[in-house]
Amino acid sequence: MFNDIGPLELVTLIILAVLVFGPDKLPKVIQDVSRTIRKIREFSESAKNDIREELGPEFKDFEFEDLNPKTFIRKQLDNEDLGLKEIRNGFDLKKEMAEVTDAVHAREADASSSSSAASSGGRIDMTKKPETPGRDDRPPFDADAT
Repeated sequence: MFNDIGPLELVTLIILAVLVFGPDKLPKVIQDVSRTIRKIREFSESAKNDIREELGPEFKDFEFEDLNPKTFIRKQLDNEDLGLKEIRNGFDLKKEMAEVTDAVHAREADASSSSSAASSGGRIDMTKKPETPGRDDRPPFDADAT
């Protein structure tokens, strides 16, 4: 419960409690505090049980600790039902990229003339400048539109 309180802090709290409440009232205060903590725990457990009952049987394995994002992610990554390992192993990026490249080259080879495809071996020459349309191909200038 008090995992983050060190021994020096605990001794300080005890001394402070003795000074504030006095040695006569301290046992009664400790009993009252422990009774209050017990009631809070009982209330918390009954609230959890009520929530579980309201959620229904499909949430029978629901744990409130799973609401912590770190716990939820850790549990989901450990879960083998998702098949994440199979998805990662089944996806080969190099193979996919090669298939896309082949498909693109095949379309360009079909679209280009057979003489240009034969001369370049079906590859695109990136050193050539793209053909620019002639000056007559431009749409007419409309001064009113601008």
